[in-house]
Amino acid sequence: MTNFGLLLPSGRAHLDAGYTAPGIIETAVEAERLGFDSVWAGDTLALAPIDPLTLLGAIATVTDRVTLGTAALLSALRDPLLTANTLTSLDLLSDGRIVVGVGAGFPGRSEVEFDWARVPWERRNTRLDDIVALWRTLWTGGTSFHGKELHYDTLPVLPPSHRDGGPPVWLAGFTPRALERAGRLYDGWLPYPPNPADFATGLATVQANVPATKPVTPALFATVFVGEDGRRALEEYCVAYYGFPLEYVETIQVFITGSRAEVAAELRRYTDAGARHVLVRPATVVPEVFADQVSQVGAMIADSDSGLS
Repeated sequence: MTNFGLLLPSGRAHLDAGYTAPGIIETAVEAERLGFDSVWAGDTLALAPIDPLTLLGAIATVTDRVTLGTAALLSALRDPLLTANTLTSLDLLSDGRIVVGVGAGFPGRSEVEFDWARVPWERRNTRLDDIVALWRTLWTGGTSFHGKELHYDTLPVLPPSHRDGGPPVWLAGFTPRALERAGRLYDGWLPYPPNPADFATGLATVQANVPATKPVTPALFATVFVGEDGRRALEEYCVAYYGFPLEYVETIQVFITGSRAEVAAELRRYTDAGARHVLVRPATVVPEVFADQVSQVGAMIADSDSGLS
């Protein structure tokens, strides 16, 4: 069975196009009503979104069923102890519905964010692994932590999380090292490769490194536009959101457009390759168009003939 999630329109480009914070929360509520399994909030200072942890805390109080996720949290930009406490609080507020997607930053864009946070860009992957290991130490009542980058002789006692061991943590990444680490150290894998064959190959590497004692959820981050003239919509979205043309961004990320049937067929190529949680990002920053895309994708997921439900 494949679960489907929605990336919420919380970036600066969405706000500039007319979205409001209450409107984003309403979108999450509507996604739950339409049958989405999860809603996700992005995190990057460079693109100036609403803070994802604050946003998910608000959404936790007005939803009952959907998983609430970060895609992906740049955890190195935050104090790791305070973030662990915030994530514990979100886990309690949502009755255990939090999934923490994390990333180490994107070369060529994230260096300035690390500079703003006064965090070294070098050894960022090792720092990320240490942060996650520290969180888990806190969530299981540990009293000290000594990793490769982070060292604490004493640790605070946090409130007990809703789930033993705290929320699951997924790694966003597709480099060879990220694939190995996703299997060995994380609870899920959240990439966006532009080719289903690459996803299948990457998943095989992830699974080859999974310890026998824990499963890893294979997920996919996919940008889609359902409808006519979708190529133009994708192009406009890339320029509005990233400031780069589609022909560049699509060499890095998966972009899908076409009719409902065509989008469903392309997504099935990824689910056939092993994706079990598909996070959909509608390719628009315009509130009215975004709402229509959410409805289109929701109908596509609910359509038994699509092969996705």
